[in-house]
Amino acid sequence: MSEQQGELNEEQQQILLKLARDTIRSYVTDRTIPDLPTGHAIFEAPRAVFVTLHKHGQLRGCIGCLEAQEPLAAAVRSSAISAATQDPRFPPVTAAELPEIEIEISVLSPLRQVASAEEITVGEHGVMVADGYRRGVFLPQVAPEQGWDRDTMLDCLCTHKAGLPRDAWRRGAELHVFTTQVFSE
Repeated sequence: MSEQQGELNEEQQQILLKLARDTIRSYVTDRTIPDLPTGHAIFEAPRAVFVTLHKHGQLRGCIGCLEAQEPLAAAVRSSAISAATQDPRFPPVTAAELPEIEIEISVLSPLRQVASAEEITVGEHGVMVADGYRRGVFLPQVAPEQGWDRDTMLDCLCTHKAGLPRDAWRRGAELHVFTTQVFSE
């Protein structure tokens, strides 16, 4: 995919990773927020992103948005703060932890509803399940990291992320897919 289609080049990826790192460092040490980078039009386009933090290879925080709500650089900055301080599964990241934190950014394509699970390719598609006001999402890398096939991924998505019955995806819950460009430090 070319930059024109929304793919970030290596330089742009490094700028966004530095932005996420600088943002987390500034925010956890003195509650300040760095300025956004300039000079790249792609950073101004609204995009959906997730920022994932790992510590010693283990998940330490992951927050983002499924739909574009703000320009890409601003979305990375706000998601970095949220992943470090607002993921309810973890205590806030401390300044002492910063050297041990690795940052991963996932830039999402728009959501697309699918008619059936057969349209989902494990490892290629991120998936959102929705039923009423309940919804849950897995990024594309989750299922391969866990060794899950499609059915297991959807069962876990329903029960662990959306709070739905395990088979809700077989009984009418909506399924949406997206792709990501993932890059990390």
